[in-house]
Amino acid sequence: IVPAESPYGNTKQIGEEIITDVAKSNPNFKSTLLRYFNPIGAHPSALIGELPIGVPKNLVPFITQTAAGLRNELTVYGDDYDTVDGTCVRDYIHVLDLAQAHVDALVYMDETNDQISTFNVGTGNGNTVLELIKAFEKVTGVPLKYKIGPRRSGDVEQVWAQADKVKETLKWQPKHSLENALADAWKWQQATLNNEKAS
Repeated sequence: IVPAESPYGNTKQIGEEIITDVAKSNPNFKSTLLRYFNPIGAHPSALIGELPIGVPKNLVPFITQTAAGLRNELTVYGDDYDTVDGTCVRDYIHVLDLAQAHVDALVYMDETNDQISTFNVGTGNGNTVLELIKAFEKVTGVPLKYKIGPRRSGDVEQVWAQADKVKETLKWQPKHSLENALADAWKWQQATLNNEKAS
């Protein structure tokens, strides 16, 4: 097993090891390990979305809160990475596509004889932080106030899914674009603000 490149990744690796050990000791135990990449967006109805407690730890809620005026500005951590614009690359996947992957995984687990199955669930493509910011501004028409800050310790330069297996085996395909996800996240943020004003 290749060691994880971040503490967060290490926690996921440990979780997989625990599930694998349980399966080895119980032949009747079946599991499917889904390796998420970066889920973003919200349900298009704006009834379900991501509402972080305190300061958001994920990029998109920080973007939407900044656009809504709840945060003064967004900090982009580092612009000197070996990427197209110097900012980190991640594989962003709409939460609806991730939800569908769970459904497809459950169907597959019911049909397969495999005791343990592992799938990377991502689009297979990466976008930089600045590309995400620009896409949000384009989709919403809302300019974002952001600044470039220093790199954060532990940030991995580029991460995206090798997603061939999930697409071939589960017959799963992401159906929602980055722009769809950002539009839905913004719709959720606006609905949340409106609900708070009404209450």
